[in-house]
Amino acid sequence: MRNEEMLLIPGPTPVVDSIYDAMASETRGHTDPRFVEIYKRSIERTREMLKTDGEVFVIAGSGTIGMEMALVNTVGAGERILVISHGYFGDRFIQLGKAFGIEIDVLQAEWGKRVALEEVERQLSEHTYKAVTITHADTSTGVAADLEGLVPIVKKHGALVILDGVCATAAMEEDMSKEYGEAGYKIDVVLTGSQKAIGVPPGLAIVAFNQTALEARKQLGRIPAYYSDIENWIPIMHDPSKYFATPPVNLIYAYDEGMRLVLEEGLEKRYARHTAFGRGVRAALREYGMIPLADEEVAASTLSCFHYPEGVIDADFRAALAKEGLIVAGSLAHLAGKAFRMGHMGNTTEEMLISAIKKIGGALNAVGHEAPIEQAINRFKAEVEATV
Repeated sequence: MRNEEMLLIPGPTPVVDSIYDAMASETRGHTDPRFVEIYKRSIERTREMLKTDGEVFVIAGSGTIGMEMALVNTVGAGERILVISHGYFGDRFIQLGKAFGIEIDVLQAEWGKRVALEEVERQLSEHTYKAVTITHADTSTGVAADLEGLVPIVKKHGALVILDGVCATAAMEEDMSKEYGEAGYKIDVVLTGSQKAIGVPPGLAIVAFNQTALEARKQLGRIPAYYSDIENWIPIMHDPSKYFATPPVNLIYAYDEGMRLVLEEGLEKRYARHTAFGRGVRAALREYGMIPLADEEVAASTLSCFHYPEGVIDADFRAALAKEGLIVAGSLAHLAGKAFRMGHMGNTTEEMLISAIKKIGGALNAVGHEAPIEQAINRFKAEVEATV
């Protein structure tokens, strides 16, 4: 990669040369048949990744517009949703719902932990909900949702499953054709962005609706949206030569190449790689006294949040890493200054992560905290070898 720095934050993530090259291709008109063919192909590749029987949308925007599209096209004003929150980004559905007059209940986990399935069962038994929102991997905490446990509970009670896959898609399984325990118990909506595990620069929102979610949109009739209304986008997704809003031509080039790489690697192989990298990084940094916020059984494959050892100052530590060309992210809310977040997803390689472990150990040694670098690297390698 020709990146000058290792960008190991929870997104954006490292971009490989072939994606940069695609993005740097000549800008063509958005109705040019050559561009239309690329746009069509990127949509079909997205459908292949998510395996939906419904509609896929690839549009200019971010994960936030994806969240809005998922919600406003399935839930009307006065209807009620349940937000299952494992951190800051789960909570974001609260503000989104309020903006559209949606009634909201929330089950919030302690940061670093999951909402108990028993709590979800009880809540759904006591109230009627149109939809339940689940953040697959919360970017603030590194906690992964238990889809195997949650989806059957939600579907048993007749609610839609809206999955925020922003920090998970292309790294953790999001198969919309999969039945969770019972016939028809499937994920109804998946939303994501281009800049995380897909490994493309920021700027695209990707949303998929199954037939059940599309029927919910039909039943709503008129909705309080224009750009976010999927009925305005369906004709364009079927035939990108039509016009509704100008697509980001060069980003579509990049996204099509990113999706080619995802599918070329193979989804199962890609999921296994991310699982191995996540376990390896967490095991390695434990050797430095950096304790992950999320225990291994609830940890996401794509990013981790680490508590600092006593005496390590957040700003100094991250500045030292930045001088060495490694960029990690600070933590949010009450963990600001007490922890940092590290991404290990998308186009990230084993060699990059070994280099990052070395640099983190070096930065700790520089501030007077002893870090056994070789021991940490060996632990990383052992975990990866045992997992892949």
